[in-house]
Amino acid sequence: MRLKSLVFGLGICLNISAYAADPIKIGIPVGLSGANSVVAPSVVQASELAVAEINAKGGVIGRPLQLEIADDGSGAQGAQRAYDSLVYQKEVDGIVAMETTAARNAGLPIVNRGRVPLIYTSFYEGRSCSPWMYINAWVPEQQVEPIVDQFMSEYDAKKFFLIGSDYAFGRGMLKFTREYVESKGGTVVGESYLPIEGSDWTAIISQLRSANPDALITSTSGGAPNVTLTRQLRSAGVDIPYGNYAIDEGTAKSMGGNAEGVYLAASYISSLDTPANREFLQAIKDKFGDDAETPNELSVPQYDGIYAYAAAVEKAGSTEPSAVIDALSEVTVEGPRGAIKMDKQRHAALTMYLGKVASDGSVEVVKSFKNVDPGEQCPQFAD
Repeated sequence: MRLKSLVFGLGICLNISAYAADPIKIGIPVGLSGANSVVAPSVVQASELAVAEINAKGGVIGRPLQLEIADDGSGAQGAQRAYDSLVYQKEVDGIVAMETTAARNAGLPIVNRGRVPLIYTSFYEGRSCSPWMYINAWVPEQQVEPIVDQFMSEYDAKKFFLIGSDYAFGRGMLKFTREYVESKGGTVVGESYLPIEGSDWTAIISQLRSANPDALITSTSGGAPNVTLTRQLRSAGVDIPYGNYAIDEGTAKSMGGNAEGVYLAASYISSLDTPANREFLQAIKDKFGDDAETPNELSVPQYDGIYAYAAAVEKAGSTEPSAVIDALSEVTVEGPRGAIKMDKQRHAALTMYLGKVASDGSVEVVKSFKNVDPGEQCPQFAD
């Protein structure tokens, strides 16, 4: 056992002892190019850290974990190629994926045909259901209310303007937002969309200024669209309460002063002062040094997702897909976000944090909300 620890501590793969067994392959389709390329490096690092930690402790059922990373291009066509490669060429045992909704929707039919367990780790618009998929990130029922309520109570906002990327996530999140705003007695005075790869928000910002809202809420594809939209809002002098559903801490830091004052709601903020989060942050620093990416709401669920897959395999005693799927609703991951269990119709109750971006790009926690239920997502999978 000492020899095995030494071998994997040195990163050398020798054909000895328990690790003579084939590795357990985990596919990681992620947007190394396209809109998500801004956040993909942090997601890859989180995946690599989780696998390194698990392998250092002996792997899973006597087998090491091995990552197979594929660029999904942040969209549907790239995702089809990435999933085909992972499922049918690499023959991965499971997939843990932080992706756009467009990429996920394109990959799901391949997952279903290949019968490969998938843990989706990106926040999304909700109600995507597959017998082969679990989700450990937030849905609208967990994310919208903190921001809208804050604007109504803190800033007396009654008129809202909504801006999104023109695809399922952008439209789904803003549809839920409109309904929630109206249920609270507010009004939506404008709602506009730009194609997912679009970067010129000039016409939409003109509509926003003409509508004269009290508050702005955006739901883009994340990454690059957040950077371009926020920069152009600031250049246009837009200075109203601004809530962003898709911004992550790494992107906020890269945006400098443009992100200051933006509100977000998340299940993870890097400033959380807990033993588990302090240990995680130190591990990231130790492994990647000066190259470490800022841990964020997209990379930490990915880290948790790797651990959830490993725990399910351990509980099932094998990588047999149906057994792993059954086990995923029974395992709990104790990570930087706290205890996460995906037993709410294949989703998870999450502690949510309302955050506000500071001048240095860090996020200050304004309020917290314990164990927010995801609501009715996939009732066909209810116990």
